[in-house]
Amino acid sequence: MSNHDSDGALRKVKDVRTHVGEVLALFREHGELSRIDVIEISGLSRSTVNQRLNALFAAGLIREVGGGESTGGRPSSRFALNRTRAYLATVDVGATGFVAAICDLTGTPLRHRSVSVDVWEGPDRVLSEVDAAFDALLANGDEIWGIGIGVPGPVEFAAGRVVNPPIMTGWDGFDIAGWFSRYGVPVIVENDANSRAVAEARPNHHDNLISLKIGTGIGSGLVFNGQIIRGSEGAAGDIGHTRAAVASDGPGQPCRCGNVGCVEAYAGGWAIVRDLAAAGIEVDDVAGVVALVKQGNLEAVRLVRQAGRTLGDAVAALVSILNPETIVVSGQLADCDEVLLSGVRERVYQQSLPLATRNLRIRVSELRDLAGVTGLALITADQLFEAESIEGILESLGVDQGSRAVAIAARD
Repeated sequence: MSNHDSDGALRKVKDVRTHVGEVLALFREHGELSRIDVIEISGLSRSTVNQRLNALFAAGLIREVGGGESTGGRPSSRFALNRTRAYLATVDVGATGFVAAICDLTGTPLRHRSVSVDVWEGPDRVLSEVDAAFDALLANGDEIWGIGIGVPGPVEFAAGRVVNPPIMTGWDGFDIAGWFSRYGVPVIVENDANSRAVAEARPNHHDNLISLKIGTGIGSGLVFNGQIIRGSEGAAGDIGHTRAAVASDGPGQPCRCGNVGCVEAYAGGWAIVRDLAAAGIEVDDVAGVVALVKQGNLEAVRLVRQAGRTLGDAVAALVSILNPETIVVSGQLADCDEVLLSGVRERVYQQSLPLATRNLRIRVSELRDLAGVTGLALITADQLFEAESIEGILESLGVDQGSRAVAIAARD
């Protein structure tokens, strides 16, 4: 074969892969579509759309959902993503525990459980607990196509490893993806705040969003122009270990990361527990702090509101520079609702540019504890249904993408 012929063949293969992935992406984004809808949105020819739909239908990735509107003849068939064709196993690891879930292909958690375990006990201990949680959640016959792991530290996304995490003792460079190799499926590892940002942004069509995770520690995820902003080393948005404005007049409070004056050392859940103890009020954990706030304990309310101000100081510059449309707060301390948010709003509106805050919304996540596992499922599905990945899925299922479509075309 000449070089010219070889290049043409490669372009043809790439074209097939891309178009199959693009057509599936339409169903993931828009929901139910008819063949005519796909033609109009994609700009592909009728015969090409028939081929792509036939391949996806044969693989079980789309299903028929009933007739569409009739224009005089027989109503055209409509199709949608087959959300239960396979499942995704996800786990959102925090400082003092994790939520594990089995999700469908749209990212919806179907079954989940929470487990208490300290992340600084190391990867062997924590991931063994994750394995046990997955075993308990998986039902007979569940076909797992991907696994998503969220961790509270910077992540080298391509390698699936944590990089120099401030609080994750023993995790630096650990092969998290390799731990789950027994499943024989793709494994993605993502920063926990990034996954929560995706969960908040994608379903609500928010292209410019900051997600704050406020629990034992503090994390921040950024989604702008619809994409996760990770930075060159995976550390983008890590406001928890930047210097707090309140620390500017002194040496600063010591932080768990080894530095002093970090935002987390003043506004993290563990810091509030520390300050309550100094005031003679003993609580065991962040859940205890939230309980005191809901009971109206004045010292707990004061400390949580001050934590909100510290967070507002930290995020105000991001608001001026990045101009998000929404800031979403999740994590255990988010259960303090307006006690926390009032402090955040106070400082953000005081210190950010008026134009950047004119239409800014600052709210608590409606997904609550399931924000992380939902975002991880969406990110895992994105990787799973990339052009080259979906090519492998179709080949493994014995689906011939190049054959002329008969089944789909015959319906319309």
